[in-house]
Amino acid sequence: RMLFPEETIALQEQFVILYLNRANLVIGAYHAFTGGITGTVADIRIIMGVALKAMACGMVISHNHPSGSLKPSSADKHLTDKIKEAGKLMDINLLDHIILSPEGSFYSFADEGEL
Repeated sequence: RMLFPEETIALQEQFVILYLNRANLVIGAYHAFTGGITGTVADIRIIMGVALKAMACGMVISHNHPSGSLKPSSADKHLTDKIKEAGKLMDINLLDHIILSPEGSFYSFADEGEL
């Protein structure tokens, strides 16, 4: 949650990735994309390119919903599947996709069995 600026978490969607080593320790965080009120574009090639440059073995992707709704959209689910499949090709595990609300609550794809 602390990777999302307090002054914009209720205003604009942002996409942040944590890159992890083999022991699942964070080796880097990347504020990848910032969008508008209702969405942002996440480019899988950039996400995977940074993962490769960081020599990451795993990652946790996250984005916020300024509206406060934690329900993942069909686009959220599709993007998660695409990133997971891209990671499989390079042996980089997608451990979770977390959606944050401005109030501090969250939705975890892993906790909900959607990974």
